Amino acid sequence: MTLRSAASGTAETPQPPVASPAGAGAPRRRGRWSGQGRRRRASSRARSQAWTAHLFLAPWFVGLFAITLGPMIASLYLSFTDYSLLSEAHWVGLKNYDTMFTADDRFTNSLRVTTTYVVVSVPLQLAFALGLAMALDRGLRGLSFYRSVFYLPSLLGGSVAISILWRKIFGTDGIVNTFLGWFGYQGQGWVTSPDTALWTLIVLHVWTFGAPMVIFLAGLRQIPRSLYEAARVDGAGRLRQFRSITLPLLTPIIFFNAVLEVIKSFQSFTQSFVVSGGNGGPVDSTLFYTLYLYIKGFKNYEMGYAAAMAWVLLLIIAALTAVNFLMSRFWVFYGDDR
Repeated sequence: MTLRSAASGTAETPQPPVASPAGAGAPRRRGRWSGQGRRRRASSRARSQAWTAHLFLAPWFVGLFAITLGPMIASLYLSFTDYSLLSEAHWVGLKNYDTMFTADDRFTNSLRVTTTYVVVSVPLQLAFALGLAMALDRGLRGLSFYRSVFYLPSLLGGSVAISILWRKIFGTDGIVNTFLGWFGYQGQGWVTSPDTALWTLIVLHVWTFGAPMVIFLAGLRQIPRSLYEAARVDGAGRLRQFRSITLPLLTPIIFFNAVLEVIKSFQSFTQSFVVSGGNGGPVDSTLFYTLYLYIKGFKNYEMGYAAAMAWVLLLIIAALTAVNFLMSRFWVFYGDDR
């Protein structure tokens, strides 16, 4: 107590003790250890989650390596051999590829038939799908019902049952000839004539318009209606609106559908196999590339040759897809383009 506090009769307020440096450091040490503990727990939890993710991804990786990459590598090796399913494979180098392009007329014909099928059927299918999508975009009642009904051909078109039905429809005594007979026209066997057999398959492919139609319909719903209203105010007719608004804004959808349909068309097999009876007839007019690959591999037991054909098909599809992407920059319009 000081003299001033004694004179005034008041007691001096005690001051709290000042913490020592050691005392000040103790809480920081405890905070550091607790922070390290939290980091350890977080790291342990992250490792546990990573193992869980790997566990769920394991079936996919097994399928990738055992069902996809493994067979692809094996087929690449077999394409350089004379493997025949009945004997051991012997290395023959590029013989299969040389024979394919220089001495196999049926291979050349299968390429011609498949290319004709793709070039004709894909544009017709996309045009038909776009036209129907524009008709459905007018606000019809029961749109969901019509959309589901029109999508069914895409689900059924590649089935064996539809292919058999198609063969009956275009047969000598089929519905098509019956209909033509009402007008006095004597029909023919459309699937048994070399001049018309391929066209029946093209019609079947065009009939499976459901998937691109639904995608086109979704794209049409994304075009702002204000653009059409402004065009009508400026005096633009329906054809001008289609050329100046609908078509440019749908080019990404057209490109998407075109790439998918080209790939799918090159892989068509069931229709040709069923309609032609498995031999590509008549006179190889429906000998699709995939059907000839099947004949070589599973009928003639030339599996090495079939593997080479499979890799050629892969390269053809990859090249066409790359060309489509390169050409898209000249005609596909995106909303952020300037």
